[in-house]
Amino acid sequence: MTNQLHSPHRGIAWRRTALASLLLAGTALGGYGFGHAGMAAETAGVAVNPPGSAAPAQILPDFTRLVIQVKPAVVTITNRLRADSGDSGQMQGQPQLPFPFSQMIPQQPQRQAVEARGSGFIIDAGGTIVTNNHVVKDAKSITVTLDDGSTLDAKVIGRDARTDIAVLKVSAGHPLPYIQLGNSADVKPGQWVVAMGNPFGLGGTVTAGIVSAISRDIGDGPYDQFIQIDAPINQGNSGGPLFTQDGKVVGMNTAILSPTGGSVGIGFAIPSDMIRNVTAQLAASGHVTRGYIGVQAQQLKGATARALHVADNGGALLAGVTRDGPARQAGLEPGDVIQAVNGQKVSDPRTLALDIAAIKPGEEARLTVLHDGQTRDVTLKVAQLPGDEVASNGSQTGASRHAELGLALAPLSPDLRNQLDLPDGTRGAVVRNVQPGSAAEQAGLQPGDVIVGVGTHPVASPSDATREIRSAMNSPDHVLALRVIRDGQAVFVGVQVAQNQG
Repeated sequence: MTNQLHSPHRGIAWRRTALASLLLAGTALGGYGFGHAGMAAETAGVAVNPPGSAAPAQILPDFTRLVIQVKPAVVTITNRLRADSGDSGQMQGQPQLPFPFSQMIPQQPQRQAVEARGSGFIIDAGGTIVTNNHVVKDAKSITVTLDDGSTLDAKVIGRDARTDIAVLKVSAGHPLPYIQLGNSADVKPGQWVVAMGNPFGLGGTVTAGIVSAISRDIGDGPYDQFIQIDAPINQGNSGGPLFTQDGKVVGMNTAILSPTGGSVGIGFAIPSDMIRNVTAQLAASGHVTRGYIGVQAQQLKGATARALHVADNGGALLAGVTRDGPARQAGLEPGDVIQAVNGQKVSDPRTLALDIAAIKPGEEARLTVLHDGQTRDVTLKVAQLPGDEVASNGSQTGASRHAELGLALAPLSPDLRNQLDLPDGTRGAVVRNVQPGSAAEQAGLQPGDVIVGVGTHPVASPSDATREIRSAMNSPDHVLALRVIRDGQAVFVGVQVAQNQG
């Protein structure tokens, strides 16, 4: 049976493990600590015994006081939408209704309105609510049910698909109980956490567990840095808050990894530090502004690192640099490795995407770049991320070949350029065929790939590619890095060459 990450509203692919992810749409989750009243939960205590005595007795925490104080700020969100809205993650159009009565609901006719439910939390007395974007996506109308059972119409203030965060507004005519975001940077694996939400329509559900890991990338987007938890969360928990024992909300429950669709103890929450930044921008302007430098980056490791004569110790390898973008204007080129942004180490392409996105457009960024074996500092002015363009998180893979590698190459004719949807002026060599069992096949190259460079040297034709490949194959490590365009994305591919081919 296939493991899946679940959501009533949409599915997400876990690229590295080929697992499907399902968000927890059906509820909205989100977390903060109460802003108008101090709260303290009964915490775990350890009895101190004198030397030579028995091992200390561990006392399990009691979350009663915490739950009483935060529960009034957690809400249920009902999204009324059409069955043909295109939201394939919504269990084939079936509404998220209270278990176990959902099997009694008849099949919904095409275009008939249905409901999906999720969770959310109130962040100020004026009725501002945070939830997941996938909980309110494609909504025809949205209602919010408060802890006291009253129902209010809600308006979407702003949504950010890249981080799966949305901000709603309700008007109750009186101040509402609310909670504030804590500091997710302080979260450590092993600490107790409490999740609240509306799983399967069971509003006000409380579960507890521990933080299993931090900064998880599950392949949902370029800015993934989820908190992994083992507290049971299920469909409908999406958008609900994740609290620590001191009453601070450190995350918003969003997705689970599961072979069955239910909790198996692997859940994921958006960290509160990201929520704070995104919700502030959504509340102020209805959209999020992110920094952009115009690069496509990938992981630097293995054969690719050896072929470029770079130590495999982190950084983001530039596979592509956008024409007229800030990076190109500052002199960055494919093959450069960005090692730090404003003095903060870049460990991988995801770190680079997060660091650049956090810089305000118009501000300068200082990059530490490895170029042809030499480290240099580059200062550039960060631009605004255009439209739907997203900084690459480097998960794409590519490929390319040469005759001695098991490749058949062809010129990049105007017809082929059109068929492959390449920009005018693109020059290189097209992979026509890949020999089974060859080094090229093992590296992942395939017909239709376009070789545009070997190492840091651009190539404009099959003869150029052949010459550069033969030269690179003479390296002591018998590895080479091919820069390839596939599906519109540029990526370096490391190819390990058998020594008898060199």
